[in-house]
Amino acid sequence: MTHLARLSLLAAVIILVSPPLPSFSQTANQKQSQDGTLATGTVVSSTSSTLVVKTESGEHWLFVLEPDTVKPKTLSPGAKVSISYARDAEGIRVADHVTVTAAAPQAGDRTSGEAAGPIPPEVRRVEREIERQVRRFRVGVRAGVGLDPEVITAGVHAKLGPFFNQNAFFRPNAEFGFGEVTTLVALNFEAVYRLPITARQSRWSVYVGAGPGLNFIDRDFEEPLSEGRSISFDDFDFDPGFNILAGVEFRSGLFLELKSSAFSVPHTRLLIGYNF
Repeated sequence: MTHLARLSLLAAVIILVSPPLPSFSQTANQKQSQDGTLATGTVVSSTSSTLVVKTESGEHWLFVLEPDTVKPKTLSPGAKVSISYARDAEGIRVADHVTVTAAAPQAGDRTSGEAAGPIPPEVRRVEREIERQVRRFRVGVRAGVGLDPEVITAGVHAKLGPFFNQNAFFRPNAEFGFGEVTTLVALNFEAVYRLPITARQSRWSVYVGAGPGLNFIDRDFEEPLSEGRSISFDDFDFDPGFNILAGVEFRSGLFLELKSSAFSVPHTRLLIGYNF
């Protein structure tokens, strides 16, 4: 092998084993920033499940803090933070890791109020809706129609949890039904499970549930006859059963639900309600 060939082979080996050039690393970092996975700014407000940050461009960004989000114990307004995050299907930013890069200014510092200022109404509205959705105890109202027998229903309920799983809740409720013949009071002890096909902070979620129901039913029927006479029928009955249900709940608190009852009446109920 000639001397020139040896030099060419040595140069090829050096090129293959040499590390990437710095410019390549800078391009990769820039791409990561352009993908929107990193953000920096100043804390404006924070709760156990949300964080509002004012970016260097003056925008207010809302982040959702999940139970597994890595973050400091406190996020004081005015602190500088760096946040790694991802967007869910609805475009909401879900924080993965929050790091404080500069502590909040002291109370007497003139810059301590710079992070304050009005949060845009839309950001504040979404923040309240997410806080409402993750609340461990909620109450609500419901109304609808029942079939077989035909009744108009109204009621109240409580929603407690999550228990054992972030998607499992206990939701006892009481319903009052009024029909042409039937009057009922139903006490239902139901558990619901939010299907993990949508994120907790999504605008809507699908849930299923089941549980026992205790129904107190009064049937009153009166048929007038000729000559001022009439036939009346009155019957009171206790009718236990088991409920199976499915529904859709929106982030605003509104929900739609279809419930079917086995071994009791009414057999089918279509409900609309609201969680406060």
